[in-house]
Amino acid sequence: MALLVMIVRKMVKTKWLELSLLLGLILSVGLMSSLPIYTDAILQRMLFKDLQNMQTDSGSYPGTWFTSVTLTDDTKPQEKADMIRQTDEFWTNRLKELKLPLLQQVRERRTDSYGLVPVQPDKVDASVNRGAYIGALEGMEGHVKLIDGRMPAKEPVNGVYEALVVDKALTSLKMVLGNEFLLEKTPGDKPVKIVPVGVIDRKSEQDLYWYNPDLSIFDRTFLIDFDLFEKEISTGKTLPLRSSSWYGVYDYTPMDMASVANYKSVYDRTESYFRNWSTNFTSLKAPAHKLLADYHLKEERLRTMLWSLVVPVVIVLAFYLYMVSNLIIERQKTEIAVLRSRGASRLQILAGYAIEGLLLGIIAFAAGPPAGLLLTKVLGASDGFLSFVQRASLNASINAASLRYAAYAVACSIGMTLIPAFLATRASIVDQKRQSARQHKPLIWHRLFLDVILIAVSIYELRSFRGRLEDLTLNGLEATDIRIDPLLFLVPSLFMLGAGLLLLRVYPYFIRLVYWLGRRFWPPYLYATLIQVGRSGSQYQFLMLFLILTIATGMFGASAARTINRNTEDQIRYASGADFVLQVKWPDNAPPPPSPGEAPPPPAPLEAGRSGKIQYIEPPFQPFTELPGVKQAAKVFIRQDASYSFDKEKGSIKLMGIDTDEFGRTAWMRDGLLGHHLNDYLNLIASDPSAVLVSRTLADEAGLKPGDTIFAGWNGTEYKAFSVYGVIDYFPTFNPNPPPGSTTSKTKPALPKLVVGHLSYIQNHLALEPYEVWLKLEPDASREKLYAAIQEQKMELTKLTDTRQKLTTAKNDPFQLAINGVMTLGFLLAAAISFCGFLLYWVLSLQGRLLQFGIMRAMGITFRQLIGMLTAEQLLTSAAAVLMGLAAGQIGSRLFVPLFQITFNPQTQVPPFRVAFDPRDTLQLTVVVVVMIVLGLAILGSLLSRVKIHQAVKLGED
Repeated sequence: MALLVMIVRKMVKTKWLELSLLLGLILSVGLMSSLPIYTDAILQRMLFKDLQNMQTDSGSYPGTWFTSVTLTDDTKPQEKADMIRQTDEFWTNRLKELKLPLLQQVRERRTDSYGLVPVQPDKVDASVNRGAYIGALEGMEGHVKLIDGRMPAKEPVNGVYEALVVDKALTSLKMVLGNEFLLEKTPGDKPVKIVPVGVIDRKSEQDLYWYNPDLSIFDRTFLIDFDLFEKEISTGKTLPLRSSSWYGVYDYTPMDMASVANYKSVYDRTESYFRNWSTNFTSLKAPAHKLLADYHLKEERLRTMLWSLVVPVVIVLAFYLYMVSNLIIERQKTEIAVLRSRGASRLQILAGYAIEGLLLGIIAFAAGPPAGLLLTKVLGASDGFLSFVQRASLNASINAASLRYAAYAVACSIGMTLIPAFLATRASIVDQKRQSARQHKPLIWHRLFLDVILIAVSIYELRSFRGRLEDLTLNGLEATDIRIDPLLFLVPSLFMLGAGLLLLRVYPYFIRLVYWLGRRFWPPYLYATLIQVGRSGSQYQFLMLFLILTIATGMFGASAARTINRNTEDQIRYASGADFVLQVKWPDNAPPPPSPGEAPPPPAPLEAGRSGKIQYIEPPFQPFTELPGVKQAAKVFIRQDASYSFDKEKGSIKLMGIDTDEFGRTAWMRDGLLGHHLNDYLNLIASDPSAVLVSRTLADEAGLKPGDTIFAGWNGTEYKAFSVYGVIDYFPTFNPNPPPGSTTSKTKPALPKLVVGHLSYIQNHLALEPYEVWLKLEPDASREKLYAAIQEQKMELTKLTDTRQKLTTAKNDPFQLAINGVMTLGFLLAAAISFCGFLLYWVLSLQGRLLQFGIMRAMGITFRQLIGMLTAEQLLTSAAAVLMGLAAGQIGSRLFVPLFQITFNPQTQVPPFRVAFDPRDTLQLTVVVVVMIVLGLAILGSLLSRVKIHQAVKLGED
């Protein structure tokens, strides 16, 4: 107890340092615990969006399970009944195991198809061959509405089964309500009679009760009461049961990652049960299964990406904890040495600091997860990097994983804070006095050449990653086909740390050079500052390294976020080609498709001189240019299956036909992709109708060069000559990389090839075929008005690409939001930590130099000159460290940010990945630094103004 009281008193004595350390611990624990919370929350949002999009795109509800089996005559009736009963129970239990709200559960039974003989031939055409099934649906009565007749009896009436039918059944079986039929060829020639008494339809079109909403599947089925069917047919009493189906619908909206794992487990066991039970079983139909089967890959990809983005921030926090702990230990080194001289063992001293760390760790463990939850809420509102909007909050909660990560963070943080204490316990009081007299000893990282080692390792890993990236791109591999080395996410931080250490190695020589150049001109306060910084470099280097690392980390995070966002946007714009792309149906002379069951009409005789190809009529182009919000429109013909021949070379190409002037004004193309501006290439071919541009892939494969003549066309046309005027690497919508999965172990992938010519030449010499219309919209154009105008003009569209909608969708993609959220968090934490660390260091530094400043005041140095000396010292250390951090961050970003595309699909990343910097990020960091320095000077000046000469002298005597 006495030890605990002593530790608490010691903590109170250095309360501001302890509070700073506690702040770092809480931030560390909060950050680490927020990762599993945020990952689960964003994955749940992603899962919900994916399932919702699947429902929208496919029209099928994701939360459905359906299966059916067909029974054979080899099984006895009682065995059939037992098997069906057991399966009913199995199905019910499996649906319960999903642990999701059950919306519908339906069983369907059906017999064989039997011939129908009218009991009263005079009331129905007896010459018609009729055949129908007897079926039953569990709970159907609550989901249908009568459109004619009445509901059937639940028992046979005078030996006749009453049934419901759909409207189409009356037509298919050519009957009316009340027609009584006798089933033919029933087992044992036992007469079975049935009569339709009501016509039904679905009560609601949105009702999930119906697995197949098209009731025409019952156009040859008599539906009787389910309980009656179970009693009379499922037991084999009247007719043999032929097939049974099971259908379940659950609410998918509460699904989380635990539900996904459980879903796959239940699905596998259910499918295995039915596959072993019946040889006629095909599959368990669950629309969401294909999506969820590989969802763990998405989860792994997201977790990997989040960890990769947060590693630099974790390193900064660890550095902060070490720095604060080191400041605490520096102030207590004499006390530690005295304890050692009085017989205390290193373990006892270390145990005291461990208890101190444990007390802070308990507080951090209690406060960290709620802080992590709060961080998750903040991240959920992120709309982009450093951009926040009002949106539905993430469904986040503290879970077991977050508490586990919090415990790991506490343990690691305490271990980090104990390192300075462990190093300090090695010194006796004599050693401590000796070390305090050797302040200019080179730091250990410079003695070990840690800077050179870190940079060398980083460059080696960089070359390795670039090689893997080239393999992905050139061989058409998927990103999942190559193992991602975890070092990918650690290397950028190692490089920035190594770069910072290298800059700090040479910085003292730079200070000495500045001192030497102006040694005859510097005023006394600046002279003293240069000597102080030049001779006591090791005193400042820890702070400078901390600032370098935090600023570089913030810069790297900002660049990574901007780069990912910018390249995602560029990829969408490039793949689309323009703001809005549409294609309308052209009138043609092609015969209409035959109706179901009809034979196709014979081909019409060809006119003289005419080929058998389809003739199109080009619709007017002016209506497209007059659509609301359209700034420019262009005709773009694209033929994906065209071919070329040159000398002995032949192959497939993508042929594009454009009007050069309209295309140049409409299409989107990123600057810097080509050797010259895109319009320069368009102007190059503008004067010659037969001139074309060819892709680099085609030029390299066929050996083409400007001035050559190639022949191009497609099936059904006569190949025509084109003159090559230029070779291009990229062109709107053209991806020169091999498509994913296009390679094998024995063959190299075929590279896509492109030829761009004049639309008029292609139409006049090859064929007139439908083209796309590319639209460039005004910046403030309303998409709603554009869609309304298209609908009003009754344009029959065969293709529609809305680039702005794609950009909005990408911006709201949960994966993109996760990246922006984590990078925003990292940037803000880096700024906050650097601010706290800066103020803490300089306040403590000033307190340690009060005697020096008092002596200077006594020597005649004015207060203004002291402030000038502090300002110069700040500029030569803190400001210089910030500049070094910006430089290290920019260099690290240019080298390592492009490697993030290895977590995407590099084949689809066209245009190529380009590192992006936003001047606003540098400005924001600069503002933080300026505020930090100004506030620091204000605090230091305030403290300095209170120092009296006699206090400083008294302090020296003490």
